[in-house]
Amino acid sequence: MTATALLETKGLTMRFGGVVAVDHVDFTLQEVELRCVIGPNGAGKSTFFKCLTGQLRPTAGEVLFRGAPVGRIGTHAIARLGVGIKTQVPNVFDGLTARDNVWTAATKVAPGRIAERRTDEAMERVGIAGIADRIVGQLAHGQRQLVELAMVIAPEPDLILLDEPAAGMTDEEVDRLVDLIAELNQRHALVVVEHDMQFIRRIAKTVTVFHQGAVLIEGNVADILTNDQVRDVYLGKQAAGRTDLTHARSSQSRLRLPEDPDHPRGQFRGRGRRVRGHPGP
Repeated sequence: MTATALLETKGLTMRFGGVVAVDHVDFTLQEVELRCVIGPNGAGKSTFFKCLTGQLRPTAGEVLFRGAPVGRIGTHAIARLGVGIKTQVPNVFDGLTARDNVWTAATKVAPGRIAERRTDEAMERVGIAGIADRIVGQLAHGQRQLVELAMVIAPEPDLILLDEPAAGMTDEEVDRLVDLIAELNQRHALVVVEHDMQFIRRIAKTVTVFHQGAVLIEGNVADILTNDQVRDVYLGKQAAGRTDLTHARSSQSRLRLPEDPDHPRGQFRGRGRRVRGHPGP
């Protein structure tokens, strides 16, 4: 008997008027699997993520969590099932300390001392114990990202969904994030939606490539990053003829372009800069 998938979509479709943003997508994620979802600007990644997390209700098709339909129950209800969600823009309490933010997330599923322990453990795992007493509204964007990551993992969810988690982080913070994702994947399933191919190379195992709202191809990261179709949709046929995604050194390989209106502006990382995805003026 085939085991029930942890997360699955069947014929998932999202339309905005006459525009089909997600087009009949079938997707399956098993327990404790790491899946990266990539694609060029406008491919439908962020819309797909919002359908998975209850931010959007799909026009057609199903989203299933352990076989139960969750596509129309809303973000908070999905989170209560054991799903940790991190969106592109940090969803934190600016007026509270970093520790209070994480404690607030932990207390949603655990009482008293257990919540305290989970708070301390999550902050230590993410590497933000040193800023526990800082007010979140005064932190740099990358630090705010890390605070939200600690909030996501403090309730110890079975599934963690991350939308462009490295945006706005310094190189040191990204190194920490790479290690954290590997550590989390020992006990948790993860879906990471990302545009930065350099980051994907460091964390990915299996990759699903979106293009024009549909799944273009899916497979092992090494095969995906040298695939002709993937090079064509990312770099354009002319550029793809000169390079591949595993060795591209131009800004094309590091572009982090907005896919929807709430995406931070100016998502790029130049060779001379330490901050990734820093918002433009």
